[in-house]
Amino acid sequence: MKITSSAFQEGGDIPSKFSRDGQDINPALRIEGTPPNAKSLLLIMDDPDAPVGLFTHWLVWNIDPKTTEIAEKSVPKGAVQGTNDYPSLGYGGPQPPSGTHRYYFKIFALDQMLDLKAGAKRAEVDAAMRGHVIAQGEFMGRYSRQK
Repeated sequence: MKITSSAFQEGGDIPSKFSRDGQDINPALRIEGTPPNAKSLLLIMDDPDAPVGLFTHWLVWNIDPKTTEIAEKSVPKGAVQGTNDYPSLGYGGPQPPSGTHRYYFKIFALDQMLDLKAGAKRAEVDAAMRGHVIAQGEFMGRYSRQK
């Protein structure tokens, strides 16, 4: 599986528009190579460089496996969003305290839908997806705050 964005290149700088310093909206994403036997998709955006350890910025599950694009500032119809580590529901863009951080957009094809309520946290999502991933891909961008 592959996930990309038209807003920035792999390993490139995430425009501030998608950060909490800007409009705090999600970038457009493209998904390719979903296996035909996938029952749902799961999207996770996280930052492994946060001082507190892995920081989750976005959790979206039960995405229709036929989805090939997620538009800017949108969530796929029928998908469910979780609570990020700010904590707030839905997308929470980059806002590193200092330095340049890496932000990973991870897509997972699952063999089932996840039976989780909106607002579930990362640990609940991780537990629910365990043993159900049939394919995955990731895409990384970087962000530094302008002082």
